[in-house]
Amino acid sequence: MLHRDIQGLTRQEAARRLESTGPNALPGSEPKSMLRIALGVLTEPMFLMLLAAGGIYLVLGDMAEALFLLSSVVAIIALTLVQERKSQRALEALRELSAPRALVVRDGVEERIASREVVPGDLLVLREGDRVPADALLLQGQLQADESMLTGESAPLLRLPGEEEQPIGEPGSEGSPFVFASTVVTKGVGLARVRATGPRTAVGRIGVALASTTLVDSDLQRGSRRIVRALAAGGLAVAAGLVLLAWLWDGRPLLESALLGIALAMAILPEEIPVVLTVFLALGAWRLSHQKVLARRVQAVEALGGITVLAVDKTGTLTQNRMQVAELRVASTAWRNGAGDVLPESFHELAEFAMLATPADPFDPMEKAIRTFVRTHLGGTEHVHDAWAPEQAYELSPDILAMTHVFPAKVAQRHLLACKGAPEAVADLCHLDADGRAGLQREVQGMAELGLRVLAVARGEWRGAHWPASQHDFTFHLLGLVGLADPPRPEVPAAVAACRRAGIRVIMMTGDHPATAHAIARQVGLSDRADVLTGAQLAAMDEAALVQRLRDVEICARLAPEQKLRLVRALQAGGERVGMTGDGVNDAPALKAAHVGIAMGERGTDVAREAAAIVLLDDSFASITQAISQGRHIDDNIRTAVRFVFAIHVPVIALALVPTLMHWPLLLLPAQVVLFELIIDPACSVVFEAEPAAAGLMERAPRPVGASPFEWTNVGDGLVQGLGMAAIVMAGCAAIVAQQWPGADVRTTSFLALVGGVFLLVPANRVSWRGSGLPRIRNRWLALLVLAVAGMLALVLGLPWMRQVMGFALPSGAIAAAVSLMVAAIAAWLGALRWWRLGRADYQHRHG
Repeated sequence: MLHRDIQGLTRQEAARRLESTGPNALPGSEPKSMLRIALGVLTEPMFLMLLAAGGIYLVLGDMAEALFLLSSVVAIIALTLVQERKSQRALEALRELSAPRALVVRDGVEERIASREVVPGDLLVLREGDRVPADALLLQGQLQADESMLTGESAPLLRLPGEEEQPIGEPGSEGSPFVFASTVVTKGVGLARVRATGPRTAVGRIGVALASTTLVDSDLQRGSRRIVRALAAGGLAVAAGLVLLAWLWDGRPLLESALLGIALAMAILPEEIPVVLTVFLALGAWRLSHQKVLARRVQAVEALGGITVLAVDKTGTLTQNRMQVAELRVASTAWRNGAGDVLPESFHELAEFAMLATPADPFDPMEKAIRTFVRTHLGGTEHVHDAWAPEQAYELSPDILAMTHVFPAKVAQRHLLACKGAPEAVADLCHLDADGRAGLQREVQGMAELGLRVLAVARGEWRGAHWPASQHDFTFHLLGLVGLADPPRPEVPAAVAACRRAGIRVIMMTGDHPATAHAIARQVGLSDRADVLTGAQLAAMDEAALVQRLRDVEICARLAPEQKLRLVRALQAGGERVGMTGDGVNDAPALKAAHVGIAMGERGTDVAREAAAIVLLDDSFASITQAISQGRHIDDNIRTAVRFVFAIHVPVIALALVPTLMHWPLLLLPAQVVLFELIIDPACSVVFEAEPAAAGLMERAPRPVGASPFEWTNVGDGLVQGLGMAAIVMAGCAAIVAQQWPGADVRTTSFLALVGGVFLLVPANRVSWRGSGLPRIRNRWLALLVLAVAGMLALVLGLPWMRQVMGFALPSGAIAAAVSLMVAAIAAWLGALRWWRLGRADYQHRHG
C-alpha cells in the first residue's frame, strides 16, 4: 500500500521545469538533406567514373550504353537515399521506446500525461507492466524491473526504496532504489521521484552515443576509392597526352587523334569495377536473404567474410532470452532439466510448492518459467492446483526477500503455506541452525557457479483465526532449491566451433554477472578459462592496456552500454576487423561502430535492428557462419573479377597506344571498345559471380586486415597476365603490319585474338580451379557466354554494314591462322603463370 505523504509538483512548477529542461525525449540528429546525400554519392570517384564513361558514350552517340551507365548512377543514388533514411530510423526507434503515457502526481492528484512532459522532480506512480518513463528514485513500495535492454541480464532486479538525497546509480544493481527509463516493471507498485529525463537518462546516453557513432568503411570501399582515383587521374592525363602526341607528333588529323584519346581513356578506365561491385554484393545479399539473413547495407556482406573477431552479446544471442527451470535440489540431491526427462517423485513436492508460491498469471519471467515447468512435468497430477486461490499473500519486502501464499486447508482454521524467495531469507524463515545455513550456502554457491539464479522453497501450516503481521510468525520447513537460467540456443556450440575453425575469435560481451557469463561460455564451447574482464576492471584501464588485455580474454562481463562501444573500438585499434552481434538497446552503439553489426530480427529491439548492417531474421546464431562463408565467397569472386579486369585492360591499352608510337594504322576504335565491353561486362558480372565456392572456404584464416581486391598482389597478378597478352598481340600485329596487311585485317586479327584471350583468362583466374590440370566447366554461365559471343561475332563479321561500322574485314584463312597462333601463345603464357603460382603457393604452404 502506498502512502500519499510525499508531495508531487504543482502544474505551474512542472511547466516551468519543462521549459527549462526541455521535453523528456531521446536525442535525435539532424538528418541530411536529399540534395546533400545525392551530391555525396556523385563526388565518389567510382560514380564520377561512371558519369565520365556515360558522357563518352553520349558523345559517341551510343545511347544504349550511355543510358545503362547513367541509369546505374540514378539507381545507386536512390538506394543511398533509402539507406540514409534507415539509419535515421535507428534513433526514431529508440525514441519510441519511451513510455507514451506516464502516471504522475501533480497538485496532489494522479493524472496521466504524455511521457515527453515528465520533468525532473515529478512523482511517478509505477505498477506491474508499466514502462518507466524516466530515470527515478523509488521512495515507496517495492518493485522488480526488467533491465535486460540496458544491462543484458535476463532476470528482473529487485528495487527497494531509498533516500531523496541519494546520488543516482547505474542499471544492473540488485536492491538498488533506482529505476531507469524504458525498462519494464515486472512486479510490484511504487512511488518514484524523477531524477533525469531525455538525453540525461541511461537510455538517453545510449542515444547520444548512437548519434555520435560513425559507420566504418570496409576494406573494399577504401581500396576501390584509392584505385579509382588513381586510374581516373592517370587515365585522363595519359589520354590527353596521347591526343596531343598523335596530332602534333604523328601528324594525324585532330578528329582521329581525339578518337584515339577517347579509346585510350575508355581502355584505361575500368568501368566494369562498379558493375562488378554492385552486382556481386547485390546478388550476395539476395542469396543471404534466402538463408534468413537480411543485409541492410550490401557492403557488409563482403566485409563479414573478413572479420577476425566476433563480439557477441550473451542474452538473446548466445542464449534464448527466456528463463527456464534448469535444476532442482532436495537434500543435496540434484536433478537437472533435460528434454524429455521425467521428474523423480522426490522432487514433486518442491515443484508443487514452488508453483503454489507463484501468482496464477505472473508477469515476472522467473515465475512464468516455474509455472511452465510444473505444468510440463506434473500437469494432470494431484500436484497442480488450478482451482486453488490464496486466501492471504505476503509479498516481498525490504526486510524479508521472500513471499508466502496462504491457502485454506480442508480442516477449519488450518491453512497451508507456500513460500519462495532468496535462499538466505527462506533459511531465516525456516529457523535453520548454523550448520544448516552453511550447508544451504554451499548448495547455493554451487548452483550460482553454474550461472543459475537460485530460489529457495518452503512449506508450512498455520492454525489460527487471525493472520500474523509478518511471515516470521509462521513456521516453515525447507523443501529445496530451484535454479533458473536463460539457456543457450541449441545451434550455438556448433556455430562457435565453426568460427574457431575459420580462424575467428569469439568474445562474449555482456552486462550479466561473471559467473553466469562464464557458465554460458563453458556450455557453448566459447571458453573454459576462468579469466573474465569486468566492467570495473575495464574502467580502470587506459586504451593501450585495454588493447593488450583483449588479446588474451574471451569473456567480458558486468559491462555498461558505453563500455561495449569502447571494447569494439579497442579491438579495432588493435588491428582487428570486428563483427558485433546483439539484440538490445544497450548493444546499438557498438553494433553501429563495428565493421559489421549483426542484430537479432525476432527478439531484437528496433533500435538494434536499425543500427546493424545485417539482421538475422530467424535469430539463429548458425546463420552468422553461413553469412561469413558467403562473404568469403564473394570476396574470392570479386578478387578474381578485379584481376581479370586489370589483365584484359592491359592489351586494350596497348592496342590504343602503340599504333601512335609505331606509326601503325588505328588498331582499336571506340566502337570496337564498346563491342569489347559487351564481352567483358558479362564475363565479370555474371560468370565470375556464379563461380562455385572454393573448397575449405571456412577452414582457412581470415584475409589480412586491410587487404582488399585492389591490393598490389592481386592487381599485380592481373597486370602480369595482361602484359604477357599485350606483348603477344603486339608482336603478332607487328609481324602482319610488316607484311603490309590492310588496316581492317590487322584490326580484325587483333580483336579476335583479344576475344580468344578473354576466354582463356576466365578459366585461368577461376577460384574453383585449384589443380594444375584442365579446368572442369562447372559454371553454366561460361558456356552460355561462349555461345552468345560466338553468335555476336558471327553477326558483326558476317553482315557487311556491321563490318564497316566496326572497321573489320571478313576473316580469311590467313587471319584465322594468325589468330590461332596468338591465342596458342596466350594459352601457353597463362598456363606457365598458373603453374608458377601453384608452385609458389605450395612452397609457402610447406615452409609456413
